[in-house]
Amino acid sequence: MGTLEIACDESGSEGEKLIGGNTEVFAHAGVLLTEEAAAECIRETRERIRSPATEYKANHLLRSKHRAVLVWLLSPTGPIYGRARVYLADKAFFAVLKIFEIAYDGPRGEALAVELYRAGPGAFGRERWTAFLETFNEVMRGRAEAEAFDLVVAELAGVGGRAGEIVGSLGGLPARRGSIPALDPLIPAIVQAVAHWGQGTRAVSIMHDQHNGLTEERIAHIQQVAPLAGLRLADSFYEPRVQVADFLAGVARKIAEEELNGRGDRHLVELLRPYVDPASVWGDERSWTSLGPHLTPSAR
Repeated sequence: MGTLEIACDESGSEGEKLIGGNTEVFAHAGVLLTEEAAAECIRETRERIRSPATEYKANHLLRSKHRAVLVWLLSPTGPIYGRARVYLADKAFFAVLKIFEIAYDGPRGEALAVELYRAGPGAFGRERWTAFLETFNEVMRGRAEAEAFDLVVAELAGVGGRAGEIVGSLGGLPARRGSIPALDPLIPAIVQAVAHWGQGTRAVSIMHDQHNGLTEERIAHIQQVAPLAGLRLADSFYEPRVQVADFLAGVARKIAEEELNGRGDRHLVELLRPYVDPASVWGDERSWTSLGPHLTPSAR
């Protein structure tokens, strides 16, 4: 069997800034289409939208007047059904998981992360909960001293209750080491794309939209932890397969973010569900019941 080349793009990427950025959800899409099939998908999208734009992006599909086009794209009779997958990450939950990866080894840490993610905002109040996550984020990005996180941990541990007990069990944060970004969800998203499409039996290469985070060093790191045959960067303006991946990543991020915040569009959520990777990093039980393929999401 030959190598599969998967076209990929992301939406909501802000590097290691997980908290306090412009988006709450990160999405990474991969599509397995021939260049001809992707070009036909773009042509049909243009025909349906009829915009003079030189390059169509996901935001065209998200406009209310083009809802029928978005429904067509995601529907079981649409051009990408069964040929695309999207990995979602709730950035706040991703941050909480990282905290517990540092403090604990194995499934106990993940279970505590889920418990704290669901209980923390109510137990501590939204403002202190956000400060807890922001401080961790800034320390791990090298923009604050580790002692700042220790102070926040001590404050929240003093609240008591189960959430306070969990926070009180956390140790100090290590100094940041190396140049591989520990908090950037892009890297685990690519690793998961290789796992999904290769299924342990096929070689996978990736054609990815241009991204500053995909340096030679980081690509080499991905190849150390995943059987990635190769990764090349392409401009979505010239590569229709990447443009289709942009469509899916962008609309998936928006649909998922709206559902996370209790404003979901039921029909669009149902259409998106078959594309969602069960390995997505998602801690909110209510929204995952709607979005996910009814498997427990986990950090990968």
